[in-house]
Amino acid sequence: MRGFSGFPAGKVHFTPLPNLFFSKLLPAIDDLAELKVTLHIFWLLHQKKGYPRYVSRRELEADGVLLGGLKGTGQEPEDRLGQALERAVARGILLRVTARWGEKQDDWYFMNTDVGRRTVDKIRRGELELEAVILPGEVRLEVERPNIFVLYEQNIGLLTPLIAEELREAEKTYPADWIEESFRIAVEHNARRWRYVRSVLERWAAAGKDSEKTRRGSEEDRHRYIKGKYADYIEH
Repeated sequence: MRGFSGFPAGKVHFTPLPNLFFSKLLPAIDDLAELKVTLHIFWLLHQKKGYPRYVSRRELEADGVLLGGLKGTGQEPEDRLGQALERAVARGILLRVTARWGEKQDDWYFMNTDVGRRTVDKIRRGELELEAVILPGEVRLEVERPNIFVLYEQNIGLLTPLIAEELREAEKTYPADWIEESFRIAVEHNARRWRYVRSVLERWAAAGKDSEKTRRGSEEDRHRYIKGKYADYIEH
């Protein structure tokens, strides 16, 4: 093993990392390739200019520095890269958008920050102009939806075994787009409680998602939660 000669004197460039990376993610990451890929993507994104900032799967597969660090595991570096990216997406570190044109495709990875989430949401709603991205032919973008556990942890808090069981049942019962929208409504109404999200889903299932009764009921729930026993947990 060759030793590191140390950081040079004079001006040294730095890549910032959120404090939450060290307190929440680092203790949870148990795969060396996932850790290397995650840190490398932080570094790449910090060097990007303009908007939106993302890294593509093709860009990563052509990165000799990254692939060199993934050798020596008994697998091809490209395979280890793919596994690491899957783990980082499943863990909620990265957000993935798939671009398809003809029979080809590429994956674009955004960091799961506030800016990254808003960018991906704009892509999902078709509000973000991507003409600056040079891709051949007609490009169709597909956003991978976060699962219900990721939505809960991002918008409400840490999972408990009891809540996890309820989330599994809800995921089997309701469409994925309903679940995602119900969390968004809870955040917009400053009612970050699973009970509120569940009440929205139950009302949609009973009365129809876009009915006037459903819309009126959501606002009634908002006032009931603010004035009721959950008032201390709700910003208003």
